Amino acid sequence: MIPDRLVAGYKSFLGDRFSRERQRYEVLAESGQNPEILIIGCCDSRVSPEVIFDAGPGEIFVVRNVANIVPPYETNGQFHGTSAALEFAVEALKVRHIVVMGHASCGGIRSFAQKSAPLSSGDFIGKWMSIIAPAADTLDDPGDNPSDNYMMRLNLAAIEQSLANLMTFGSVRRRVSAGELQLHGAYFGVATGLLLVRDPETGRFAPLAEDVGTPPSLLRCD
Repeated sequence: MIPDRLVAGYKSFLGDRFSRERQRYEVLAESGQNPEILIIGCCDSRVSPEVIFDAGPGEIFVVRNVANIVPPYETNGQFHGTSAALEFAVEALKVRHIVVMGHASCGGIRSFAQKSAPLSSGDFIGKWMSIIAPAADTLDDPGDNPSDNYMMRLNLAAIEQSLANLMTFGSVRRRVSAGELQLHGAYFGVATGLLLVRDPETGRFAPLAEDVGTPPSLLRCD
C-alpha cells in the first residue's frame, strides 16, 4: 500500500481541486499540453515550482534535479534526463520561456562548497555537482567553513552557468536568436518567500516583489 499521506492527499485532490478543474483536465487529456514556460528547478521538497507560482494543470513544464543544474550539451554519455526534457520542451512543446530557479539552503550547493564526503561509492551527487566547478572558480575560495553569503553567491553563479549552458544547445541558441525564446534566472528564499529575478542586461538579481520582507543586497555574479 502506498503511504497514508499520499492516500489522504489524493482523496483531498479528488474532492477539491480535481472537482473544480475537471473540465480543464478533460481538455488537457483530449488536446495535449501546451505550456509556454519551462522551469528547471531543484528536486528539494521545499521548492515546488507549481506551488511557488500557484500554477494550474498544464501551465508550466517542470524539470527538477539536484541543484537545478543544466549540463552543457554533449552526446558521449548514455543517460541525459535533463537534456532530454529540455529537448522535448524546446523542440516539441515550443516553450517561449525557460527559467532556471535556484533556492536558499540548497543541499547540493552546500555539499559542493563544503567538499562533503560521498554518500555512496557511486558518488552520483558529487559527480553531478562537479558541473558547477567553473561557476565556483569565479568566486573567492571560501575556505573550510563557507558562509551563508558565499552559499548564496555560489548558487547565483551556478544559475548563471546553467543559463550559459543552455546556449550550448543548438535548438535553444537558434530560438533565442530568432526572438522565439527567452532565458531567465531566479532564486527563491525558502524561509522568506522572497523571489529574486535576474536582470538579463545587468546580471543583477532583484526582488520580484518587496512586500514579503527586507530584501538582501542585490548581487551580481562576475
